[in-house]
Amino acid sequence: MLRLRTTSFALVAGALALACSDSNQPVGPTDQSDGSNPPMTSRVASQGGPEDPVALGRTVPGFGGFFLDAQGNPTVYLKDAGRRGAAEQALAPWLGSHGLQGSQMKVLHADFDWAELEDWHAKGSPVALAVRGAVYADADESTNRLKIGIERGASAGEVRQALARLGIPAAAVTVEETDPIIQLATLQSQVRPVVAGLQINFPGFLCSIGFNATRSGTAGFVTASHCTTTQGGVENTPYWQPLQSSSPTQIATETADPTYTTGGACPAGRRCRRSDASFARYINSTTNTLGGIARTGSTRKNDLTITGNWTITADAPSSSFAIGAVVNKVGRTTGWSQGRVTQTCVDVNVSGSTITQLCQTIVSATVGAGDSGSDVFSIGTGSSVTLDGVLWGGSSNGKTFVFSPLANVKGELGALTTH
Repeated sequence: MLRLRTTSFALVAGALALACSDSNQPVGPTDQSDGSNPPMTSRVASQGGPEDPVALGRTVPGFGGFFLDAQGNPTVYLKDAGRRGAAEQALAPWLGSHGLQGSQMKVLHADFDWAELEDWHAKGSPVALAVRGAVYADADESTNRLKIGIERGASAGEVRQALARLGIPAAAVTVEETDPIIQLATLQSQVRPVVAGLQINFPGFLCSIGFNATRSGTAGFVTASHCTTTQGGVENTPYWQPLQSSSPTQIATETADPTYTTGGACPAGRRCRRSDASFARYINSTTNTLGGIARTGSTRKNDLTITGNWTITADAPSSSFAIGAVVNKVGRTTGWSQGRVTQTCVDVNVSGSTITQLCQTIVSATVGAGDSGSDVFSIGTGSSVTLDGVLWGGSSNGKTFVFSPLANVKGELGALTTH
């Protein structure tokens, strides 16, 4: 694994970046923040709401998925093209909120309706991800298929056989080779008040602040769960900004980090959560700006110069995002990067561990070691942004990142005030 320590960058072939936790992925102690963990639920239960076009499209018979194509055109799969009018009507709220019109929508033929794909995903994801070398399992809106990603050299045949035993049609499944997904462990200067995107240091490693928040009346910040002493469970991890060596005054202490659980939608032999996220309480003397995200001058890789702030004015309400939608991140290593959502609500195995993150989002955008914990957001008008989630991993070539949707983060950490 690639782990970003405070002393050096250590690269190991075949993996991307681990920001913090030990490579053995130890099981954390009982969660000390909420007293219990939310149950592992299905993809269907995770979606819904006016900001989720797939949920809106479920009202149309024969609907098979919705996405934005490479040119940003809204595109819908329908078994019957004659249902276009119904699809336009159902999707009108989402299209209107994104400055689009139903007349712009392209229609593709659907071989399978969305109810079938979601059912096959719920049945097939735990089984497929239990196969050695599996990376992700997704009901893919952009292909109208159940898509399974596997590491190079893994057995596609074993995956297909496992799904066939469940009665899932071979024609409904695509298996593709992909890079493994692992956890990624200036905005590297001391900055006060503290805003999202800055470097933080905890014992031995570096990560990024996801976003400031108030939880149960306590001010703090959210970062990745693996940016703690032990991923899952509270060990009172201390944090400094930017480094303990240069700024020895501690700024925060970990107070919430649910443990990983088994069973339900979790693949056999693995431990699961729906977000790689934790909460740390600010020390009283630490000044911070609620809703502030550090803004750099460009999306050029490694441009770390802060030129101002973005301001969070809204929270993304759904755990699902439109394929093709543009999102952003700011992290301590690669700065500001921007790209399109390529997969949404996808179940992801973390390479080199027994952890599976359920219902995550994959984005085609630059990332690097130490960006773990970064804020993910959508830009609105002026400096206003919508907070989408917390980045935690990516591909070994640094061209893809994975984030936990904010709805999942709130579902596990509890109510959070972000702006």
